[in-house]
Amino acid sequence: MSRLDTIALPEFGRDVRRPDIPLEVYRGRRGAVLERMAAAGLDLLAVYADREHFANLMYLTGFDPRFEEALLLLDRSDRARLLVGNECMGYLPDPDLGIPAELFQDFSLPGQPRGSSRPLRKVLEDFGVGPGCRIGCTGWKTFEHALVEGGRHAMEVPAYLVDLLRDMTGARERVENAGGIFMDPQDGLRRRNEPPQIALYEYAAARTSESVLALLRGLREHVEERELERFLDAEGLPLTCHRMISFGDKVRRGLSSATNRAARLGDPYTVAFGVLGALTCRAGCVARGPQDLPASGREFYDALARNYFDVLAAWYGSIRVGATGGEVFAAVEALRDPRLFDFAVNPGHYLHLEEWLHSPFSPGSRVELRSGMMLQADIIPVSRGPFYYVNAEDGVVLADVALRDAMAQRHPHCWRRIEQRRAFMRDGLGIALDASVLPLSNIPAWLPPYALDLQRVLVLAGCRR
Repeated sequence: MSRLDTIALPEFGRDVRRPDIPLEVYRGRRGAVLERMAAAGLDLLAVYADREHFANLMYLTGFDPRFEEALLLLDRSDRARLLVGNECMGYLPDPDLGIPAELFQDFSLPGQPRGSSRPLRKVLEDFGVGPGCRIGCTGWKTFEHALVEGGRHAMEVPAYLVDLLRDMTGARERVENAGGIFMDPQDGLRRRNEPPQIALYEYAAARTSESVLALLRGLREHVEERELERFLDAEGLPLTCHRMISFGDKVRRGLSSATNRAARLGDPYTVAFGVLGALTCRAGCVARGPQDLPASGREFYDALARNYFDVLAAWYGSIRVGATGGEVFAAVEALRDPRLFDFAVNPGHYLHLEEWLHSPFSPGSRVELRSGMMLQADIIPVSRGPFYYVNAEDGVVLADVALRDAMAQRHPHCWRRIEQRRAFMRDGLGIALDASVLPLSNIPAWLPPYALDLQRVLVLAGCRR
């Protein structure tokens, strides 16, 4: 069982400048996609994106379409074309990637000019779409046949695009959902991250975690949610979700934005901040200690918070290169006290350019955790007793010896911070990590259940400092 202890949170620091992704990384990814297309027998890949569902396109090109839509066409010979709307014509991938862009104005916002584009059928025809072609479409989901009729032929991209492709190829089954190329939980390409991408994610995680820490330091009785939003500073990194701040009963809604609601002593609270490649969440009580909670809930909240931290520590202690998602699930489930809380969703998931890529963590999952995977501790407890909430979400990367050596050589400052976080989790919190687990947050597993006393945090009972 965990316990409260007085812990000083170290200053881990962060890079001053945002790391860049070299063009050779994007070229390597494109080559890997071509190999997957050939293995799947696809003649052409159509990668659809919009502002929210941008990650597959950005993974390949470094480009996201902001508030428009976009479509990348890629054939097996490595010929590419990017269709964009009016306002993205001035916001395109690096020209050295060799991806020609074409204006397709129906990707623009309603009411904007539509008179300078070719019909979509003509665009696709000129790119080689025709009878007999096999085409894969990717958006942001794949589907299980048991839930959605059609299975791999079920699509989440716009109907007009799918209908046209099926008409031009001559058969419904020649156009399929190819999202697994990027998002399959076992071998999707985006489940692996290269050293420059990891360095960028570490930069992002430092930004979100330091922002959440600054917010907690500014938390006080009577402060309004909206007043605290100023602490969540993205420094130009695109948001992957809206900023979330809630007090009191509003916490039940989970995903709420900040409002005029003011914090009251004893309130539950939650805050979450996500940018490209990182999300940090903390939740607990607006209190200095149990004395600030109603007498009827003190004992329950104490037990809930301690059991939650035990489960969280088990998650960190069981993830490693070579473990399966089912083994991790079994480890956390074994410590969860069913009298206190249930899991709202999977206990953790893949984190990538978007907040949730997929999850290997489910009962009996045989998905193997591999080097390069970025994982999010996302254990959301649903209280079985009086309504209280506690949460600590941070990201880690799994890395084998070769990837660890590459990080140490190419990104030495980032690597030193990772080693310092590992030492803090081990020596300060009592959480022993496998050598393959690289924490990216500047508040790694740090959880003060009474947020008006940030010195008192949960540690494992056996921790000896």
